[in-house]
Amino acid sequence: MSSYIPHTQDEIRAMLDFIGVKTVEDLFSEIPQSVRLNSPINLPEGISEVETVRKIRDLASQNLSTDELVCFLGGGIYDHHIPRAIDHILLRGDFYTAYTPYQPEISQGTLQAIYEYQSLICELTGMDLANASMYEGATATAEAANIALLHTGRKKIIISDSVHPEYRQVTSGLVKNLGIQVVGIPLEDGMTDLAKLKELIDDNTAAVIVQYPNFFGCLEEIDKISAIAKNAGALSIVSTYPIALGLLTPPGNLGADIVIGEGQSLGIPMSFGGPSLGFMAVKEPLLRKIPGRISGCTLDNRGQRGFVLTLQAREQHIRREKATSNICSNQALMALNATIYMSLLGREGIREVASHSLQKAHYLKRELAKLPKLHFPFTASFFNEFAVQIPNAKNVLKKLEKKGILGGIPLENFYPKFKDMVLIAVTEKRTAEEIHMLKELIGGLVE
Repeated sequence: MSSYIPHTQDEIRAMLDFIGVKTVEDLFSEIPQSVRLNSPINLPEGISEVETVRKIRDLASQNLSTDELVCFLGGGIYDHHIPRAIDHILLRGDFYTAYTPYQPEISQGTLQAIYEYQSLICELTGMDLANASMYEGATATAEAANIALLHTGRKKIIISDSVHPEYRQVTSGLVKNLGIQVVGIPLEDGMTDLAKLKELIDDNTAAVIVQYPNFFGCLEEIDKISAIAKNAGALSIVSTYPIALGLLTPPGNLGADIVIGEGQSLGIPMSFGGPSLGFMAVKEPLLRKIPGRISGCTLDNRGQRGFVLTLQAREQHIRREKATSNICSNQALMALNATIYMSLLGREGIREVASHSLQKAHYLKRELAKLPKLHFPFTASFFNEFAVQIPNAKNVLKKLEKKGILGGIPLENFYPKFKDMVLIAVTEKRTAEEIHMLKELIGGLVE
């Protein structure tokens, strides 16, 4: 074992003498032999820096990215354009290496960045305040459910089957051992069945969770769902796609009590699915239930504007039994990434990205509708994502990939009854040529 420790034998001897043991192995005497690796670690011989760089590049070249492939994937992670200025700002040392702002007097830049992020998320979602921040969309959903359980004292969560399957899975997994009942709402035309919701909701329901646009891209009736929840004394929790809010009415204006979502579309690379950003915004009555951090703006004793951590509701800062979450970090770097993106684009820029995405998605659907063997299972309005039934879909997707196109997500992976259905997403990056190429290739493959 000592052969893998970067110290000289004299240094090792001095440390062991100080501790009072004879060998490095004595330090691990409490570990049973039965669980030890009693053989050398199978590592290759050392190589030079030049050889290492060459090997890493050879391995990396086996991956294909959206620089080489045309991407129609969605389902929560989207291929939006990322302005080059983001990395130029984000990778500055003072941002990239910044840690938790425990001392506000020397963390004003970080605290101001968090404050600006919160302000932008509130404006985008139509909510009163936001935290900074959550890990990603799935854990943000689970944390929102926890807020509802704490706030209402009830033991039942109703979550629509049109919510992202992974969000539902994480939420159910985190509360299943707490005596919490998690109930799904069936689908009707790709959307939440409101009649079933009315049957399922009762005076033990803490929250109703829906997605807007939902996992299939359909636009849920958030105002009606929120009204049903409030009539039963439950909270309305809405997971949303932030780019869509460039055009859609914010959930906060439709009765939502908590708005959450995946913030990857706000200038964060797809990066094999992470790291990303979970955002959360709430109405003021839930201020002290929200997990994570809230940065506030104040005046010091000289009347100068300054920034502080207003609320830090985690067990590192307050008594464990008073903590609202065990989140011990935040996605401040990713939150800064999103802040730069929203600041660069502004209100009109985000609206333009949303408009291009919507128009191109609807154009693609009209083009695919010209192919005789394709079927569209849902008639509901949609944003930039829609489901289409393609004969022998998985085989078609494999052949499209060989042609350099990531054609969509097989819904059968998440919903077994949706055989041969594909979820296709279109962003502002897709060109008319790429859209027509996808249509022509699919047409040729299903003949």
